[in-house]
Amino acid sequence: MKPVRKRKLVDEMRGDWDVSIRRACRVFLVDTSTYHYKSRRPGQAHLEQRIKEICQTRVRYGYRRVHVLLRREGWSLGQNKTRRIYRELGLQLRNKTPKRRVKAKLRDDRRPATRSNETWAMDFVHDQLATGRKLRVLTIIDTFSRYSPALEPRFTFRGADVVEVLERVGRQVGFPATIRVDQGTEFVSRDLDLWAYQRGVTLDFSRPGKPTDNAYIAAFNGRFRAECLNAQNQQCVPLCINLWPPSELRYLKLQAYSM
Repeated sequence: MKPVRKRKLVDEMRGDWDVSIRRACRVFLVDTSTYHYKSRRPGQAHLEQRIKEICQTRVRYGYRRVHVLLRREGWSLGQNKTRRIYRELGLQLRNKTPKRRVKAKLRDDRRPATRSNETWAMDFVHDQLATGRKLRVLTIIDTFSRYSPALEPRFTFRGADVVEVLERVGRQVGFPATIRVDQGTEFVSRDLDLWAYQRGVTLDFSRPGKPTDNAYIAAFNGRFRAECLNAQNQQCVPLCINLWPPSELRYLKLQAYSM
């Protein structure tokens, strides 16, 4: 039995039976020094609040990955302490969590982009070839200039593949300050998280089930599907992607995509 529970039993007995502290401690075999002990450990309210904020944004992170982020931010603590606070706050992951219970929110400091390469938006478009094989296209757009630095079609995508594309594109046009993504497995992967940390890029996660949180890429994907994927012979989809939009730099008309 933990000391906290022992103190609580002693207090309950004192209240119910009106006995002294010494006698109540003797009944429960509790040393009086244990009852009078006052913790000298500093408060951890700020740490608990930061862990909550991380878990609200990155809803699929366990305590180990939360601990990595805390260490990056300069918090000095061991993994066991992170695990204890994580469990005390009831943040353990469930295998199947109903969407209505998922904890996530927009960051309060989200602001419209004011320059190129300040904020990118990224998502996947799914399609199927005439042969029946499924195709995925990684789409990226600059929310300020509406410039699309990459349309990457592949049959399968992993977190490492997303990192490969971002690294290649970043070397060509520069790396963004922020990338808005959803809670997809490729975007919450350790590979992308580590790459973003090393490159100084902030991953801004949208709320589960809320595509309007990333409206720029949703509008882009809708026009991309209507004008490219649905309009062309599906056997020539890779060629179509390389030629769309017709502009060499893949600029989208600002009027058509203004939010």
